[in-house]
Amino acid sequence: MPEPYTVLFLCTGNSCRSQMAEALLRHLGGDRFRVISAGSHPAGFVHGLALETLQHMGVSAIGLYSKSWDEFAATPIDIVLTLCDHAAGQTCPAFPGPAVRAHWSLPDPAFVEGTDEQRLAFALQVAGRLRGWIEKLIGLPIDRFSPQQLRAELERIPRP
Repeated sequence: MPEPYTVLFLCTGNSCRSQMAEALLRHLGGDRFRVISAGSHPAGFVHGLALETLQHMGVSAIGLYSKSWDEFAATPIDIVLTLCDHAAGQTCPAFPGPAVRAHWSLPDPAFVEGTDEQRLAFALQVAGRLRGWIEKLIGLPIDRFSPQQLRAELERIPRP
């Protein structure tokens, strides 16, 4: 069996979107992927809304914690997916190194206002989009792509 692809989901706080993405790819991707998430300025906690959303989806949150990208400075990363929201003016961190990079813009459920039910419904929508995109990632014949082709395919995933 070939070595798993190491995928890093990266955002600023590493408390909600990237945590859900980490758990979803680990849940759906099997042994084909080694999955991590991190933030350039980690919040230091996994947002309760992310944990509640994963529970509703039947996805394990075991092992999730908010971490700095510094933890992975010496880790070979194959794919870096940033999850910041350009529409909200969020600046995405730029991860150094030779990894293939792509951006999947998503609003952050941690900052949505409303009732608990409205916030959970929003988080479930975001997680549903992530799940669909991750399923497309899993379906890619990654080993057949050049780095440039892989980046183009990864960038194409979130487009309608």
